[in-house]
Amino acid sequence: MSEDPSKRRLGRGLAALIGEMDQPIASPTSGQASINADRLAPIELVARNPKNPRKNFSENELQDLAASIRQHGIVQPVVVRPMQDGKLEIIAGERRWRAAQLAGLIEIPVIIRDVDDRTALELAIVENVQRSDLNPVEEAMGYDQLIAEHGYTQNDLGEIIGKSRSHVANSLRLLKLPEQVRNMLFDGSLSAGHARALIPTSDPVALARTIVSRGMSVRDAEKLAQNNIKAQSNPESVPRILEKDADTLALERSLTDRLGLDVKVAHKGEGGRLMIAYKSLEQLEEICRLLER
Repeated sequence: MSEDPSKRRLGRGLAALIGEMDQPIASPTSGQASINADRLAPIELVARNPKNPRKNFSENELQDLAASIRQHGIVQPVVVRPMQDGKLEIIAGERRWRAAQLAGLIEIPVIIRDVDDRTALELAIVENVQRSDLNPVEEAMGYDQLIAEHGYTQNDLGEIIGKSRSHVANSLRLLKLPEQVRNMLFDGSLSAGHARALIPTSDPVALARTIVSRGMSVRDAEKLAQNNIKAQSNPESVPRILEKDADTLALERSLTDRLGLDVKVAHKGEGGRLMIAYKSLEQLEEICRLLER
């Protein structure tokens, strides 16, 4: 499968643009690092991007940031793009824009970038991932949106955000979970590690509630999930699964997380089988590339 040369350059191009956005300069009055804005824009002309992957904003954090803005102003401008209706749509910095409204500002500093929908979404994801502002579900939904709307592969996304393809694959796996479990990821009750353990189980919602109520660690959650899988399995059709020891199960989980693919290890005497399941030709090609190395 040939790779689009333009997409190979995306990571470098976006990194340059992000760097341009974040290039600090010394403030002549305070001596603190600040960033040049293109201009001040009336806050009522700045609008949020409905496709921004970040949906969750802590009210307490917004109030704290608003208090800081009242005292020090906005040190880092909001990155926007011009729209046909004359408004400026936010690419990066929605949290600062929201806090500025709470602080009562009538103008905010902006950096203007004339980019298309695809680049705006890429920049929003890169900026949020670099700052760890996205929860795991928001991150996965952003990746899924780029794949669905703009035809990116997992490799493309890995290059754009500076992560491995397996990181992208593992993030996307979280979208298989029911909405109730994704909501627990949204509010921080569950971590991504907890949630990944629940993906192959028969009742992830009930297990997630048990994990939260008991305050279980990720390792305990993995054991709980494995017990659920064993209980739902047909002992006659998959006897080997029931015989696996904790080390083998831990190896399977480690390989699955590293590859972003379902991996099974079946011991037989001194030998055995290593089975890697793939769901697309892209995943098969990635396995072949790894083996060829």
